Amino acid sequence: MTTSDRAAETTAESGISTFKGEESALRAGRLGTAGLLLSVLAATGPLMVVAGVMPTTFAVMGVVGMPLLFLILGAVLLLFSVGYAEMSRHVHNAGAFYAYISRGLGPTAGAAAALVALVAYSVLQVGIFGMFGFEVAGLAQQYLDLEIAWWIPALLAVLAVAVLGLLKIDVNAKVLGVLLLLEVAVVVVFDIAAIGDPASQGLSLHAFNPETLSGVGLGTALCFCIAAFTGFEQAPVYAEETSRPHILVPRVMFLAVAGVAVFFAISSWALTVATGPAAIVGQAQKQSAGLLFGLTGDRLGGTFTDIVHVLFVTGMFAALLSFHNVVARYAFAMGREGLLPATFGRTNSASGAPGAGSLLQSAVSLIVVIVFAVTDSGAAGDPTAPVLHLFTWGGNVGALGVILLMATASLAVIVFFVRRGAAGAQVWRLVSSAVAGLALLVIAGYTIKDFDVLVGSGPDSALNWILPGVIALAALAGIAYSLLLRSRNPEAHARIGLGNEAFQLEKRAG
Repeated sequence: MTTSDRAAETTAESGISTFKGEESALRAGRLGTAGLLLSVLAATGPLMVVAGVMPTTFAVMGVVGMPLLFLILGAVLLLFSVGYAEMSRHVHNAGAFYAYISRGLGPTAGAAAALVALVAYSVLQVGIFGMFGFEVAGLAQQYLDLEIAWWIPALLAVLAVAVLGLLKIDVNAKVLGVLLLLEVAVVVVFDIAAIGDPASQGLSLHAFNPETLSGVGLGTALCFCIAAFTGFEQAPVYAEETSRPHILVPRVMFLAVAGVAVFFAISSWALTVATGPAAIVGQAQKQSAGLLFGLTGDRLGGTFTDIVHVLFVTGMFAALLSFHNVVARYAFAMGREGLLPATFGRTNSASGAPGAGSLLQSAVSLIVVIVFAVTDSGAAGDPTAPVLHLFTWGGNVGALGVILLMATASLAVIVFFVRRGAAGAQVWRLVSSAVAGLALLVIAGYTIKDFDVLVGSGPDSALNWILPGVIALAALAGIAYSLLLRSRNPEAHARIGLGNEAFQLEKRAG
């Protein structure tokens, strides 16, 4: 009998035990449906998407049918979630992606996925610090007549996130929830105002016409838009901190995907209504990230627009905290299973938070922000190259990693159930996973092919292979370390992806 099979039997008999004692475990029962949903949705950054991603996609890609694109991507990710959610009923592990991939494709593939996940979510978080710092510096200049460099508020944000990351997850969920609900509220107010006061073309549904999705920019637009969904797949990361993970995790994933797809489809349609479908591309090219603020100023006045500016910043902070929590929990799971030093597999006795993983991500953020600050020779208040590079490089490298993880997880789901003789009972879930996996591979292909457009590097830049190469390097490093671990400590290698189940076996064997 394999370690995995014995772990499954033990879990069925006794439930998943804590890791090496209650004082070193992620605390169960801290999150309910609302807390878990708000925690994962905060990573989507609604205002970041509406004010940043949408105008950029309209301007650069010229694809008017973005609302339809969000619905199509929502359908693809719902298909992905069918198998992913079913997997979450069988595996409760803060390692999420890599735990699932380990169960389906083996420990070596799981180790590669672990490093990719750690790097992808880390760079996604760190990238936001650049834009956060720039926006806060702009608000200080506008409202306080105070000129500060972008890296000063960025470093303060690193400190604030570091402190919150060490607190109880339910405290974090409350902070994220308040910030997220405020963001959603102002976007909904804008949507209503735009629909109530349309441009000269009226309440046109042209943006939902399939013909609007033609053109060379469609593939790259898919890359931009799928990044807006990033966050829903994080629900299993918190499985060990919920009271009923087999129920709450699947529920939250479906709610998150459906909610994000509909919300962003309506909001992007509202932008086309506010300018007119014929004018949206031109207006986006002219105003760039200022498009939303200009439209709210015209319809809702300066005070409301000021509020949107402030919530744009707080929304980025919510995304920073959400990604930080995910990285900390991946580090915890990896430390628990020997993929990182054992100290990462322990939690704070007071809060139950994965303290070492949280401190690791804070240190990485601090170092990266300082490096980019040192390379910044531009005037304070300007969108200097380091700021833009930090945001675009981190965002696109991270998104590519998450897309590839989702595609690999789709395959892992299929193999997991086939190997257990459950293919017949799970056939529709396996078909859904296969379709989603193929679609995600296509999007990943477009992401790599059009990376120069995504990061604005130019067709001949070495960055076009260096930046995606970060994800490939992480995967290769994971494979190499896994093979080394297998030769030196086969038992530890076999535990990859098992989480608390493996330690329950150790306890019984002792």
